[in-house]
Amino acid sequence: MDHARINQPPEVLLSRYEIEQRVAELGAKISLDYRGRVPHMVGVLKGAWVFMADLIRHMEVDVTVDFLGISSYGSGTQSSGEVKITKDLDVSILDRDVLIIEDILDTGRTLKYLEDVLLAHKPRSLRVAALLDKRSRRIVPVRADYVGFEIADVFVVGYGLDFDQKYRQLPDIHVLRLAPTL
Repeated sequence: MDHARINQPPEVLLSRYEIEQRVAELGAKISLDYRGRVPHMVGVLKGAWVFMADLIRHMEVDVTVDFLGISSYGSGTQSSGEVKITKDLDVSILDRDVLIIEDILDTGRTLKYLEDVLLAHKPRSLRVAALLDKRSRRIVPVRADYVGFEIADVFVVGYGLDFDQKYRQLPDIHVLRLAPTL
């Protein structure tokens, strides 16, 4: 990453306290919706792992966990439009209640691809929880069943989200503004 491209320190968009409160609310809602069932939570790597870990700690139902690696960004700030699986599921989801855990919904291409792939494996149900939703950027009509926050069309880092593998460790979600490249 060219650090010269970053023209100012990242500004806080969502504080760790706002995030913690909202994740607790989502955990309670999901727990109610899945009462008597054991959702199989599929975290989308790499950005969703922090959200997923915190969400599970706020749930009052048993869960099983798996991860799916998806790539569509490379090292830029705009989706390449090409989606590929970089890590597949470890267990079958046949006849299971699957809950996809996403860090951010943007154009919808990645989620649509992911939903199509997972539905081919015939889960009992398939729902989506997304920490962030950029509805203004939607190209493919998809929606999450559980959304933490709707945000504007800004590039964000922190709380597991990165820019070129940096900033994941930040406890808050920040807007990262890059200087134009020449």
